[in-house]
Parts: sequence; C-alpha cells; structure tokens
Amino acid sequence: MRKPVLIIMAAGMGSRYGGLKQIDPVDKEGHIIMDFSIFDAKRAGFEKVIFIIKKENEADFKEAVGDRMAKIMDVEYAFQDLNNIPEGFEVPEGRVKPWGTAHAVLSAIDQIDGPFAVINADDYYGKHAFEVIYDYLTTHEDDDKYRYTMVGYRLKNTVTDNGHVARGICELNEKKELVKVTERTRIEKRGDGIAYSEDDGETWVDVDGDTLVSMNMWGFTRSILDEINAGFPAFLEKGLKENPMKCEYFLPSVVSTLLEEDRATVAVLESEDKWYGVTYKEDKPVVVAAMQELKDAGVYPQKLWEE
Repeated sequence: MRKPVLIIMAAGMGSRYGGLKQIDPVDKEGHIIMDFSIFDAKRAGFEKVIFIIKKENEADFKEAVGDRMAKIMDVEYAFQDLNNIPEGFEVPEGRVKPWGTAHAVLSAIDQIDGPFAVINADDYYGKHAFEVIYDYLTTHEDDDKYRYTMVGYRLKNTVTDNGHVARGICELNEKKELVKVTERTRIEKRGDGIAYSEDDGETWVDVDGDTLVSMNMWGFTRSILDEINAGFPAFLEKGLKENPMKCEYFLPSVVSTLLEEDRATVAVLESEDKWYGVTYKEDKPVVVAAMQELKDAGVYPQKLWEE
C-alpha cells in the first residue's frame, strides 16, 4: 500500500474575513493554524503534503508557510485555476470565485497515486482526527466498493459565538457509515440551542448539538479523483445555467452521488475534539486562547518546530 498523503486546500481567500486568513498567526510564536495541522499530521504518520493554492499567491504562500514546512515534510504544490475546466465550457465573464472543493482536489490529480486525506487550511482539527484518519487510510483499500472515510465533529463543538457557519449535517446508518450529508449554509447559536435557516433567517429549525457534522476532513483512495473528473461536465452543464457566477463543485456532493449509487461507503470516524477556526475576526482571540490551553495541557510544545 502506498503511504497516505495530506492535501491542504488553501486556495480560498477568506471571503468573510479580510486578508489571507490562512497566514494569520494564532500564537505568540507566530504559528498559524496550519502549523498545528502539519504537526499533528506528521506525528500521526503523514510524510508528504500537497498544498492547493492559487498560482498568484505562490510567492507569498511559500514565504509565509511552504518554505518552513519543506523542512518538516515533503512539500508539493498544485494550483487551482479557474480556467482549468473541460473542453467545450467557458468561464463566465467576470467570474472570480473558484469552482469549489471538488475542483480544488482535482488540481492535484497528476500528483496523487494512492490514498490521501483532505483538510481545509484554516480549520483546526485536533490531534486525534489525524491519528484516526491515518489509521483508516493505511488499513483499508477499495474492493467491490470505494472505501472512503471522514472525520465527524459534534455540531456543538463547531459553532461560533460571532455569527453563522456552514456545515454538512451527517446522517449515519447503524454501521456508522455515512448515508448522506446535507449542506446547511446558515447555522447559528440561538438562545440555549443551535438552529439552521434556509430562508435568510425568516424561519429556524432546531438541531441537536450532538449531531455529527463534516468539517471537510475526508479520507479517499485515488478513485475519487476519476469520479470528480467524470462528474465535472455534468456539474458545469447545470451550474452554469442556474448560478454561473457562484456555483461550486463540492466534495460532499460527489460523495453523496456515489453513496446514492451504492458505489462507495464512507466510514464516519468521530472526533470528540473541539474544532477551532477563524470564520470571523472576532473568533481569533478564542482560537489564540485555545491554542495556549492545548500547549499548557502538554498536547503541543510551546514552540512547534526547532529552529
């Protein structure tokens, strides 16, 4: 079996949070959230990371992140390019938004030849998540079906006090396999509970805080890349008609289709860790305090990397 590779999706500039949020330090040592992810990935067993970035950010990204990481892991880059779409399609005039997470991963198709984990650059997933996903990827292979995995977090561990978030709500079967993911784009704390709205806050539906949600931490075999590739034209056909400037090709929708067709299983690995991320500027002090608490508890050294 080939060793799993870590893919970090870092092409999206934070749309709700000014600046290249991936390279905003979260401790006094100057580490960013990605430092913690790579520290956790390395100690779980990952040896290679592929950063998916925009070509125009390459110099800034290498200076801020990549060159430092190259001392710790094997580092490669893949570039998410808006113009990288199948023949016969055109990018709508004026569109700047990338084509979504499935398209991001597709950017690395020529660099992946085995199992891989995918994460967002600006989310903190916790030590345990990397251990369980690495363990799964090194012990499972495709057979009569694709054998994929994801790490699920309890919804209550992933909401912010500072606004709404988008989360993939997971439905599981008795074998703890994913049945479906429903993307809810507006979830927030309301009173003592958590609720989502589908109509810009006119009406709200309560959700149990223990519900498992996806934070875009997936484990795949290489087969997913061919499936993403095969499904892209159909996505564009529909998306360019319905929402040409903003339609996005998401990983969960590719996975959902394979589940519906009974061609894949997705083992849901649970994490009790609290997720941290900077969705809003106001979230940053919370993350800074949390990282220091984790260091104080001995989960991380005060300085992650020796100079």
